[in-house]
Amino acid sequence: AVESVVYALGFGLLVGMMTGILLGGLVLAHPAALALQGEDFEFATQLMISLGAGIYEELLFRVLLVGALAWLGRRVLRWGAGASGVFATVIGALIFSGFHYVGPYGDPLELPSFTFRALAGLVFSAMYLARGFGITAWTHAMYDVWLMVG
Repeated sequence: AVESVVYALGFGLLVGMMTGILLGGLVLAHPAALALQGEDFEFATQLMISLGAGIYEELLFRVLLVGALAWLGRRVLRWGAGASGVFATVIGALIFSGFHYVGPYGDPLELPSFTFRALAGLVFSAMYLARGFGITAWTHAMYDVWLMVG
């Protein structure tokens, strides 16, 4: 749990810096711009959403989606492990980012937040491959909680 808390604290800074470099200095003013701030939810509800989203999104996007895309690359397209992994990670990160703009609580689509989330998806995928589901899901959940209280 301590490892994930440490990762969560540095996550926004790392991805924010990467976003700024990629967009030529266009950086999100504060990662909390991606939070549920301003929504009409009680604290306990926001906490449950933050914790649940991290776990759910990592299961859906890293374990199931990236796993399925890697399988597709290897078995159907007959690509090597490296090409399949890159394909799965990049497409998974783009879908992960796009998912945040869908539905009644979806955010308005803007390049800085889309880029931030796509890069976040790449970082979470790398973390998933290096440290596994538990560390990645807990890091994502703790980051979302940090956004909520930040």
